[in-house]
Amino acid sequence: MPRERFVKQSLGTPLHTKIKEAKILLVGAGGIGCELLKNLVLTGFGQIHIVDLDTIDLSNLNRQFLFRHEHIKKSKALVAKESASKFNPRVKLEAHHANIKDSHFNIDWFQSFNLVFNALDNLDARRHVNQMCLAAQIPLIESGTTGFNGQVQVIVKGKTECYDCNTKEVPKTFPVCTIRSTPSQPIHCIVWAKSYLFTEIFGTSEDEIPVFDHSEDSDNGMHTSLVDYLKLLTATLASEIENLKTESQALNNIRQSMGSEDFPRKIFDKVFKEDIHRLRSMEDMWKSRKPPNPLDFDALSSVTNGTTSKTTISDQATWSQTENLEVFCDSVDRLSKRLQHAQSTAVNGNSAPHVLSFDKDDDDTLDFVVASANLRSNIFGIESKSKFDIKQMAGNIIPAIATTNAMTAGLCVLQAFKVLRDDLHKARMVFLERSGARVINSDTLKPPNPQCAVCGVTSSRLTIDPERATLGNLVDDVLKKQLGYGEELTVNSQAGTIYDPDLDDNLPKSFADLSVKADDFITIIDDEDDNPRVTLSLSIAEKSLPADSPPISLPSDLQVARKPKTEAASSLTNGNTNGVLPSSASKRKRSPDEAESVADGVQPILKKGKAIANDQSVVINDDGDGAITIDD
Repeated sequence: MPRERFVKQSLGTPLHTKIKEAKILLVGAGGIGCELLKNLVLTGFGQIHIVDLDTIDLSNLNRQFLFRHEHIKKSKALVAKESASKFNPRVKLEAHHANIKDSHFNIDWFQSFNLVFNALDNLDARRHVNQMCLAAQIPLIESGTTGFNGQVQVIVKGKTECYDCNTKEVPKTFPVCTIRSTPSQPIHCIVWAKSYLFTEIFGTSEDEIPVFDHSEDSDNGMHTSLVDYLKLLTATLASEIENLKTESQALNNIRQSMGSEDFPRKIFDKVFKEDIHRLRSMEDMWKSRKPPNPLDFDALSSVTNGTTSKTTISDQATWSQTENLEVFCDSVDRLSKRLQHAQSTAVNGNSAPHVLSFDKDDDDTLDFVVASANLRSNIFGIESKSKFDIKQMAGNIIPAIATTNAMTAGLCVLQAFKVLRDDLHKARMVFLERSGARVINSDTLKPPNPQCAVCGVTSSRLTIDPERATLGNLVDDVLKKQLGYGEELTVNSQAGTIYDPDLDDNLPKSFADLSVKADDFITIIDDEDDNPRVTLSLSIAEKSLPADSPPISLPSDLQVARKPKTEAASSLTNGNTNGVLPSSASKRKRSPDEAESVADGVQPILKKGKAIANDQSVVINDDGDGAITIDD
């Protein structure tokens, strides 16, 4: 009896044929991804590509059933391919152990698929895949789970809401001074270790990088030091800003000794001894709370024999202070070697800063954060946590339910059937909810939000000859002559503004000079007061064009619609993944300092997380894993 007989009978010959011929992209091979891959393989989809950057961890095994204990530390994508192929050897599987944001996963590559499934666990990657599917005009099945809750959404360019059409939940806030001076919970020490100390030592120091990019989708791995957040506070915190600047400068001086034998001790003495003595000297701060107790490096070192290693320390157990010291010194040494190696092997002329970024699945960075957080917790009399617990908290991980993942994956495939049948009107937004009379609820798909900065734009492909094309060719020949734009327009790359009426020095420059390369996005904003056009998003394609032809070209039939008359003034949102800036932001007058920075070639970058509550709190954003959530 043919294997496909019952599937064919259930789905019907037309749909079954489409399934067999379909080429599918599955992004993510974790909790939902394992269940989804199994469903896709058993359904008989002809060709499936799996992309996942992560490796398998012990904590994955309770719900990611394609993996076994012997697979720990191996690639999720590669092992998922190997395990799933046993369910149906006829399906062609391709695994990519890589970041979906890598440059070779470009628009042309996305266009080779019939359907894309998102099975991701972070906002950054979700927004990127959403953007790429919109640009490639490929349907996307977006899914996610949180404990007992799950959601499935069908996204089709121009027909449904995209992932960024609705504002996502704003992360909770907490006072910076609590993190710096008066922590009372383990999470306060974890955030300090992850977003401040790690950043200052191995990331972007305030003194090295004067302009910070808070873009949620920035892939340079940089975190922002607390100095930058303090700059957003009121003038009453001026002295606190100066104190932190002084601390940042001191740590920057310590960085100069990176690689030396006493480098870990210098960091330890600075943050766990000298800074704590300074805090204790502020007597008014400790009238109603217990003052911190500084640590002594020699005292802790004297009670260890120096034989402890990270391989003999349990991830599940809470480490002793001597174990924390051992891991702290060892992780500083490992990270120093990594950073120095990256700097020594850098391509000549590359001006980008060489930094390390925190990754919950990277033992080196996680060990540093765990040891640093626990050492600081001990200073303030706070309960220490195990490496396992801190990984959950630092990665903002919500416990997953295997049944929820399985149900969500099944709903994804059911919605995919409707997309393949071209029955989009029958597709639904589906919700799994533990509360209420029904576990599964649904709603009709909503049309695109015209105010959305991602899908509420006109998209096209811009072909440039990298040897000849300049920004002036784009502005003068294409935007103004071909498309009819006026003088008031702004051109943004993913790094910031590269042209507006007050910034015309870049017009003679090539795209390479402006750090715009193949598969990057640039956005054009019509700043005319009367009847402006919607934002134009252009993906870059590089191609050698004939010498007698223009060095830059857009489709001749491209038309950019006008904004609706009722459209309200836009505001900058965290969902702005293309570097799109609203017209109100683009037309603002620059201060003299900004104008001077632009003249020097430094582009001002508008920052996220600007909103400051009355309690002078800020949002901590972590590029890789989303914001840390604090339960007060």
